[in-house]
Amino acid sequence: MELFKDLISIGFTEYEARVYLALLRDNPATGYQIGKKAGVPRSMVYEALGRLDARGAVLKTGDRRGTLYRPVPPELLLDRYEQEQLGLIRSLRENLYRLYSAPEEERLWSITGRSAVLVYAQQMIETARKEILLVLSDPHLEALAGKVREACKTGVAVKTLLTGLEHLDCGQVAHHPPLESQLQQLNDMLVVVADGKECLIASTDVEMTATITTNRNLVVIARQFVWMEFFAQHIYARLGQDLLEILEPEERWMYPKANA
Repeated sequence: MELFKDLISIGFTEYEARVYLALLRDNPATGYQIGKKAGVPRSMVYEALGRLDARGAVLKTGDRRGTLYRPVPPELLLDRYEQEQLGLIRSLRENLYRLYSAPEEERLWSITGRSAVLVYAQQMIETARKEILLVLSDPHLEALAGKVREACKTGVAVKTLLTGLEHLDCGQVAHHPPLESQLQQLNDMLVVVADGKECLIASTDVEMTATITTNRNLVVIARQFVWMEFFAQHIYARLGQDLLEILEPEERWMYPKANA
């Protein structure tokens, strides 16, 4: 059933998918045989075979019993589909961007869905030219690490505050203790600030939703938040338990180790 649905998702009709799957299981076969095995009405099986033939998904030959069909091997079929789709996407990318002009406005925009949010974050990282500030949990680090490393290689200044247990091997990195991350509700947050011009702030309470803006004041606040947290963790790592003990009691809640 999954294969059937997947074929439909790449453009096959219901009957075309049934016919192609039946041919994979038993070939060569006549249209009559295919129709019986695929559960496709005889009046429709030849129409489906004709469309599959036109798109290069089946091979045919003459025989004393009539026309015989066999499927194009899946690897060849899917390679061709992949090339066609990549070509289509390249063409769309070029032509759609000719129509697109990013408005110079300072509204707050939202985007929903983990995949959509991460793709937007990847694009921000990829197009940054000077500076990227990040707050990444372990799942977000896994999704974005490749783009972050590419940015580091191009000379972009990258500062990353990690709120989980994983490590990043490029740019400047600070680790926010997991307990503090939980107390400050940073453990499921994603923050990207690119070139001091645009920021994305996302959380994953139920469904991942991000707020995106180029509003100068809000971008400055987001940048300062990440920078100060990054700086504080570097200082915190150097203080040591003795110095933490001189903090006033009301200040210690920020540093769980000081209360240990």
